[in-house]
Amino acid sequence: MTLQRRAVALVALATGTALALAGCSGGGTGDSGSGGSASGSTVTVAGAFTGDQGTAFQNDLTAWGKTKGITVKYTGSDAFQTSIVAQVKGGTAPDIAIFPQPGVLKSLISGGMIPLDDLMDVKSITSDEAAGLPDIAKVNGKTYGLPYNINVKSLVWYNPAAFKKAGLTVPTTDDEMQAVSKEVIDKGLGYPWCVGIASQGSNGWPMTDWLEEYVLRYGGLEQYNQWISHDIKFDSPLVKKAATKVSDTIFQTGQVNGGGKAMASTDFGAAGNNLFVSGKSKGQCFMMRQGTFITGFFPKDIQAEIAKGDTTNVNAFVLPTPSDAATTGTLGGGDLVAAFKNNAGVKAVATYLVSKEFGTNGYAKDWSSALSPHNDFDDSLYTTPFQPIAAKAVSDAKVFGFDASDQMPGAVGAGTEWSNLTQWTAGQQSLDATLKAIDASWPQ
Repeated sequence: MTLQRRAVALVALATGTALALAGCSGGGTGDSGSGGSASGSTVTVAGAFTGDQGTAFQNDLTAWGKTKGITVKYTGSDAFQTSIVAQVKGGTAPDIAIFPQPGVLKSLISGGMIPLDDLMDVKSITSDEAAGLPDIAKVNGKTYGLPYNINVKSLVWYNPAAFKKAGLTVPTTDDEMQAVSKEVIDKGLGYPWCVGIASQGSNGWPMTDWLEEYVLRYGGLEQYNQWISHDIKFDSPLVKKAATKVSDTIFQTGQVNGGGKAMASTDFGAAGNNLFVSGKSKGQCFMMRQGTFITGFFPKDIQAEIAKGDTTNVNAFVLPTPSDAATTGTLGGGDLVAAFKNNAGVKAVATYLVSKEFGTNGYAKDWSSALSPHNDFDDSLYTTPFQPIAAKAVSDAKVFGFDASDQMPGAVGAGTEWSNLTQWTAGQQSLDATLKAIDASWPQ
């Protein structure tokens, strides 16, 4: 689960009843008239992101809109998850909404949402996307949402200067990564991994990402999706194998300073600080698996280096896939574009947003976490050193797995999975008991 999705999942838990009501609403906000010219039209877009990201998004659409004679007005809100439900239920939905969670999007389909297949050639637009991305919001053969922007979680952050000083080589395979871990421990250099899964109000969500990494790779996309729908249980050979891989990687003695108890009590954002200290006595660690957003939690001097494009003290590599895995995969999330109107203006804006052209009018440059879902996007438009690394992680992988916990029922994916994985991490509960407890909590 990403930081943004962690926050909105808490809101989703509180609004479950409202979502159900909205899903049953008989009122629709769709406009069946799709003819006419887009020029001169005004299109409203609503989403959950604000601040610099919202500004970069609006500026890109404004620049593009000027070339088309279209005015696009974006409204971002921290309360998007609840407000969009109320708007759809009341028949006042925006023309286009951008959902950070596919589950919320799917719950509102019956509220007048327009299949994107009615607005564009979905197959052609998504032809250069990794397997899994075009189908995130496909229901009964119709596509109701496509990502305009994605994020990647399958990155391992490290300190190049520290690696060089210690004589370590950046791993490219899982075996090499395990060898680096062993070398760090055997030489007493510090701890191979920096891991924290604590987060105010939502302890445990970072451990869901660790588990998802290996369920996706050992099971492939089909079984990964079956796990999300609970057709494959947590207490299954696949998930046990994935959890055992997590345990072998970060739970063993010496892998993380303080072991599982420390992981469970260490804030996820602060864990990476020890990439930038020196010596085992100070708790130095050498690798941290986390999403692209984590750079915003690094020390200010490191953030300043990043802003200058300086990777002397921080860089990333793609989490390697085990040799016995079923497929190479990249774990991530994304913001999904959905439409509630069918007219020329909405068609033009929605098509631009989900195409490989979006971002070329400034977004890729102005928003440091911008990442197109399209493999054919021009990487030279990115301005940070990590965007191309993340893009390559997606293009090189055979499948893209959208965050599983974000697609599970909120009571599980943002509830019992968090709490039980925290207990497992802290050594308070066995793996078998943990997986059985999550299964037992699944809504009937």
